[in-house]
Amino acid sequence: MRKNTISRWPLLGLLVIGCALIIGGGMSWGMGSRVPVIGTPAEDFRLTDLEGKQQSLSQYRGKVVLVNFWATWCKPCTTEMPAMQATYEKLKDNGFVVLAINELEDDAKVREHITQHGHTFPVLMDRDNKVANQFGVFGLPVSVFIDEKGVVQEYVKGGLLTERLILDMVAKIQKQTPIKAAALR
Repeated sequence: MRKNTISRWPLLGLLVIGCALIIGGGMSWGMGSRVPVIGTPAEDFRLTDLEGKQQSLSQYRGKVVLVNFWATWCKPCTTEMPAMQATYEKLKDNGFVVLAINELEDDAKVREHITQHGHTFPVLMDRDNKVANQFGVFGLPVSVFIDEKGVVQEYVKGGLLTERLILDMVAKIQKQTPIKAAALR
């Protein structure tokens, strides 16, 4: 009887190590892990665009960035893209950029969609879903508004972006004034 109890220890040890890896982040799941907290810095990322150039979130510091997670098969995603394009055209010279991050689709399919619809904002390819996971994306579309300093200001899950909503959000972000601590006496 004692012999059976002792032989279970290695199995129990493996189970404990496996749980620790999962909880500690040593293994990742297929969908988003955690939504970024509003008011905290957005974690930087680097992805390739449809022209094969590497782009990062940090290269857009100093601009308001709309990071939009989408796919060609997602009807709400493709429905909100004309509003993103219209706003991008209006505000791109005034410190605003759209980064449309496509999840898990092939370049040819995405390029065809973007060309067909005349979108000119940067489209980045998240081939392994790493950035979507980093931003807690679970379901599409998801949009994250990031201010000029790289701080998350709004997280919109599944909501349909309109031109008015984007314009209002960008105006709100650009008008923010830093919170000043009370003067010490």
